[in-house]
Amino acid sequence: MRIFWKIFLGLTVLGVLGACAAVGFVAYAFWHFGRELPEHEQLAEYAPAVVTRVHAGDGQLLAEYARQRRLFVPIQSTPERVINAFLAAEDGGFYDHIGVDFRAVARAVVQNLRNIGTGRRPVGASTITQQVAKNFLLTNEVSYERKIKEAILALRIEKAFDKNHILELYLNEIYLGQGAYGVASAALTYFDKPLNELTVAEAAFLAALPKAPSNYDPFRHHKRAVTRRDWVIGRMAILGKISEEAAEEARAEPLEARRGRDVDFVKADWFAEEVRRELANRFGDDGLYDGGLSVQTTMDPHMQRIVRDALREGLTLYDRRHGYRGPLTRLPTMDNWPTRLASVNAPAGMPDDWQLATVLEVGRNGAELGLIDRTRVKLPLERLAWTGKPLKNGLVGPAPSAASDLLAVGDVVLIGPDTEDPDKPQLRQMPRIDGGAVALDPHTGRVLALVGGFAYERSQFNRATQAARQPGSAFKPFVYAAALEHGFTPASLVLDAPFVIDQGGGQGKWKPSNYSNRFYGPSTLRLGIEKSRNLMTVRLAQKVGMDVISDYSERFRIYDRLPQTLANALGSSEVTLIKLTAAYGMLVNGGRAIRPTIIDQVQDRRGLTIFRHESRQCGTCLVSEWAQQPEPVLPDERARVVDTTTAYQMVSMLEGVVIRGTGARIAQVGKPLAGKTGTSNESKDAWFIGFSPDLVVGVFTGFDNPEPLGRRETGSSVAAPIFQTIMAEALAEQPGLPFRVPEQVRLVRIDSRTGTAARAGDEKVIWEAFAAGTDPNPRDAPALIGSSLDNSASDGTLQGSIPLRIPERRAVGAKATDGVY
Repeated sequence: MRIFWKIFLGLTVLGVLGACAAVGFVAYAFWHFGRELPEHEQLAEYAPAVVTRVHAGDGQLLAEYARQRRLFVPIQSTPERVINAFLAAEDGGFYDHIGVDFRAVARAVVQNLRNIGTGRRPVGASTITQQVAKNFLLTNEVSYERKIKEAILALRIEKAFDKNHILELYLNEIYLGQGAYGVASAALTYFDKPLNELTVAEAAFLAALPKAPSNYDPFRHHKRAVTRRDWVIGRMAILGKISEEAAEEARAEPLEARRGRDVDFVKADWFAEEVRRELANRFGDDGLYDGGLSVQTTMDPHMQRIVRDALREGLTLYDRRHGYRGPLTRLPTMDNWPTRLASVNAPAGMPDDWQLATVLEVGRNGAELGLIDRTRVKLPLERLAWTGKPLKNGLVGPAPSAASDLLAVGDVVLIGPDTEDPDKPQLRQMPRIDGGAVALDPHTGRVLALVGGFAYERSQFNRATQAARQPGSAFKPFVYAAALEHGFTPASLVLDAPFVIDQGGGQGKWKPSNYSNRFYGPSTLRLGIEKSRNLMTVRLAQKVGMDVISDYSERFRIYDRLPQTLANALGSSEVTLIKLTAAYGMLVNGGRAIRPTIIDQVQDRRGLTIFRHESRQCGTCLVSEWAQQPEPVLPDERARVVDTTTAYQMVSMLEGVVIRGTGARIAQVGKPLAGKTGTSNESKDAWFIGFSPDLVVGVFTGFDNPEPLGRRETGSSVAAPIFQTIMAEALAEQPGLPFRVPEQVRLVRIDSRTGTAARAGDEKVIWEAFAAGTDPNPRDAPALIGSSLDNSASDGTLQGSIPLRIPERRAVGAKATDGVY
């Protein structure tokens, strides 16, 4: 008996010593391996990299930016069946353990002892918390040392965070194959569904993937994937997450994974790139590519398509007017020509409805072309009438008298549908000219459409926002607006006559001229803008003062600091299209400042608005129902640029440009429109900027390396047709609304030639807009501006006095109250 007690005592001592040793070993291990572990507190602020999605104004997807394709879903928004599936597959005791499941660890130890010498991979017993520790804070190294570190971190994480936060991190971070990070992205990738539409079987399949996504790839290992999915379904039933009946039903459901369909993006590359730049500037690259932002842009996809197609067609038509430059290349032999044709690289940015073709036969009256798919098309001689050889100065040689004069067998050319008859193929070529176009809301500055060139694939340079070019006469309205606020009226007379100025410094004399090289004598301001008279504009700018003109250009945000030289009154200082288009918007909106914007609002990954273009607050807008209460009235916080009357006078004068002036072709649209052409020196740049009451559109055309557009090519012939096409389609379904006339404006019948009040028998009578007190006295003739100028000064300034009369206020004229005149 005594021996028994000795043995028992010895064993007890050994047990205590062993326990102490074990505790000591564990303590040492925690100390040793826990010394240099990463700080787990960073998980409190951890935000997984999530896709930023950019949407058009109607909600269509415009672009996505991401380093990892992940969609973040808060745990409270994650369906219960998805959570249950992952818990069943990965950690059935997640809500019960303290970060490490010691029973599972014991089972794994026993199993690994049995596997010694078998070459099998060690069995793990990682909890979800341990996987979070590994995925966020450690590496994928397979070693006992990493497992110990993983366990230590898991215990620390469990003490610092609640279970739901840990689970949220896990479900949004885990990689599930096919480039999908997180369960939301995987649901779209494998089933093209949002999380809340997944069935139990589909959720179980996703939960089967974490262990080895490639092993259970349903596209390559479908049977293996079904087996693993069914195992997860069984685990869900064992844990009581679903009934046995539901489990059987889920197992019977076929695994019909399908690759996520290609998302339909709105085709607007230049617009999307401008959005990307602005987001990067505002939120940084990390915010853009990892922030999971939801961006609502201002773009109207319908308007974007109209502007893109109109610009592309307008540039093509100009290019056709200047001849055919020849085939792309020539096949070395016609043996197996379809294969050889398919090997030819199409020009970058070739429109989708154009095709490569090769000449199979050619004669006097036409040619037969072959397409890659072996289709043959006829190209008769009459469709080649535009293909004269390009000559110098924009001239074109005669049309070919025979198709064989132009084409040869083996030539590789482009063909596309005819604009008027799509069933008739036409010879095509990529235009050398390029340009840009922008459409925006003049009341808010919201950019509805933005196109930076013929094809983004050909050149990413944005000619609507980045190209600074001379606007020419498109700048004149701001000279005239300044004049209207410095004593002039639309009926004031200015002398259209030779003008010479000594520039000083040995630079010689500056002799501006009208486009026609003619002089027209005394003319009204209205006629000067309608006919785009350069000499009148220079005289007007000299009288008003270039310091005033410069100030107005800054008010309209066209230039930051315009050099005060008279040549700049004719638009010789470079500007971007979007700035000038926005400035025109400030005229039609009644003289209020706007700033072009492409982003309406930005929300973070949790749906909180972190940027909004509309800064005004409206506390009474958010109501559950309307009970006949007054509509909310928001304050107009836009700064005033010019007086409302001045703004309308300019609108009226620019409407005259369309009715009687250089933009007369625009009148074919049949809606109230206004605008101005612009052509720079040597016709290197051609512009048209104009508007309806609620839409402003700007068009610029020119070569990237400036060169003359050709004889008789101006803003009227190149840019205006593009503007016309845009407006005709954009306003096709809208009523022809007249421009809004401010109540303080007086509309008076005048003689358009003399600017005097109309008398009985006058023929060329128009309604003219006057500020109160400035309408003409029928008894007086208006003063002539510029009649006493002495242009011989040697110091570069104009000398002499210019008589100016401000008409006395009279109660004469028709006051517009309904906007119709």
